Amino acid sequence: MKSTSRQTDSTAELVEACEEMLGYHFQNKTLISEAITHSSFADKRVNSYERLEFLGDSILGFTVCEYLFHRYPNWLEGDLTKVKSNVVSRQTCARIGLEMGIDRILVVGKGVGTLGRVPSSLVANAFESIVGAIYLDGGVEAVRDFLMPLIERHVDAAVAGRLEINYKSELQQYSQKRFSVPPNYRVVDDRGPDHEKEFLIAAVVHKQTFSPAWGSNKKEAEQRAAANALAELDGNEPPFFDEKSE
Repeated sequence: MKSTSRQTDSTAELVEACEEMLGYHFQNKTLISEAITHSSFADKRVNSYERLEFLGDSILGFTVCEYLFHRYPNWLEGDLTKVKSNVVSRQTCARIGLEMGIDRILVVGKGVGTLGRVPSSLVANAFESIVGAIYLDGGVEAVRDFLMPLIERHVDAAVAGRLEINYKSELQQYSQKRFSVPPNYRVVDDRGPDHEKEFLIAAVVHKQTFSPAWGSNKKEAEQRAAANALAELDGNEPPFFDEKSE
């Protein structure tokens, strides 16, 4: 891997270093050369990574959407959208790019960044541009092969927080805005031995009690109870209805 004297490195060396880092070898070397070139260094702005970034942003979003669509066949649009938004966010793209070392091969002009460090926003841009370059060079399958190992753990992390983000937090905001009080959660029932106890919990918003939901612990049950409350407030069936709770 070449170090900070990027401007003195030959294009061929940079391309070779980038391909080694990515684990992908380009048929069209011009694509990856442009994908790692910032507009501050390019002879013409059109020869920088900006156009590839525009394309890569959409390809990344499509790939993540397709993955989530097939992996979670019972999820509704809102759940899918929120996890997707987390995975394709600028923060996540920058984090992946930094973990890969894109900041070390990104070609920038003088004065970009401080103390030899490339801004994380540029790393995120370059990551998306690389996705666009791989798509143009190898197609959708090549993009999937490249992205899946990188994004699966970020999907898992986003999914792990999905209930809290989508339901309990949203019910809190609704209740505070509408009634100026937070919701309460009432334990309706429990079952099982102490070391594997499940709880049936109902959300209460301004004296109105909504359909309860079972959870493997109180936190999970509260999240599901909040989901039921939000659904019923919108006039929909509770998503965590359980016949055993009747």
